[in-house]
Amino acid sequence: MLNNTGRVLAWGAVASVVLTALVWLAGPLLDDVALAPDQGASWYYWKLPEPTFWTRASAWLGYASHQLVSWWLIHYAQRHVRRYTTGLHKVNVLALAANLGFIALHEVQTQVFYDGIAQDVSIFSSQGSVVLLLVVVLLMENRRRGLFFGRRAPISAEVVRFARKYHGYLFSWAAIYTFWYHPMESTSGHLIGFFYMFLLLFQGSIFLTRAHTNRWWTLTLELMVAVHGTLVAVMNSGPDGMWPMFLFGFLGVFVITQMHGLGLSGRARWGIAVVYLVGAVAVYATRSLADLDEIVRIPFIEYLLVAVVAGLVWLGLLPRRKRAPADVG
Repeated sequence: MLNNTGRVLAWGAVASVVLTALVWLAGPLLDDVALAPDQGASWYYWKLPEPTFWTRASAWLGYASHQLVSWWLIHYAQRHVRRYTTGLHKVNVLALAANLGFIALHEVQTQVFYDGIAQDVSIFSSQGSVVLLLVVVLLMENRRRGLFFGRRAPISAEVVRFARKYHGYLFSWAAIYTFWYHPMESTSGHLIGFFYMFLLLFQGSIFLTRAHTNRWWTLTLELMVAVHGTLVAVMNSGPDGMWPMFLFGFLGVFVITQMHGLGLSGRARWGIAVVYLVGAVAVYATRSLADLDEIVRIPFIEYLLVAVVAGLVWLGLLPRRKRAPADVG
């Protein structure tokens, strides 16, 4: 039998599946939208060739409203709730309702005006926002599971506390920005992405609950990027494309960092690592073992960004640190 936490998470997963199905059902209504020819990797295909004031304004106003409401709810919860519960606070119910309303609004906006905010910002900003979210999770969890095979990186407790206190605002931005970046198209890649976004929006609605911090749930959200990245790579470039880089790159982060926060035995962790390495070698043996170095690219970028973000936060806290002695006494 599921406890309160399990029921909350189960309902969130089911709701995300249902919402994704509704996007799929509404997809054929967009078949008559004319789009410009694809222009390469840096080009986002699903945007109008001739946008108008209203196609732009509808997307940006929807995004801004969604973002401000989400930030206000997080601020309210931090000031007035400030305690964890196994069920939902009233503010969580309000947040879930708000996100559901904005999801419906985006669907209507897509059907009427089509464009998301992709018309005005780079495709790399959408991808980068999710990468930044994942990087900050690695930083926040450093003290619990370490960064390299269970060993902690030398990141100050002050930086981690700051990240834990304010991460909700950043994660809300990453999810909502990416959600409004895309029109609610029903291609396979969009559907996988929207399912992931619905999960993240749900996670961002259940702050200050035990479900929000369930380590198996949060790990699932982290690993969803491996599923999404791999499937989209296969869809875009076929079985001969670069999907192994995404699959084994993100799973490499799991082996190096994420699995060490699950309480697994040493034997289990060694077993997972061996299966991972054998799988990577087996896949690249059918392609080119000379390309095996691809699997380190994503982990290298993520760990480098952890260092960069930690350094920037540390520098940003310097003024507070300098004021502290004068404030005491």
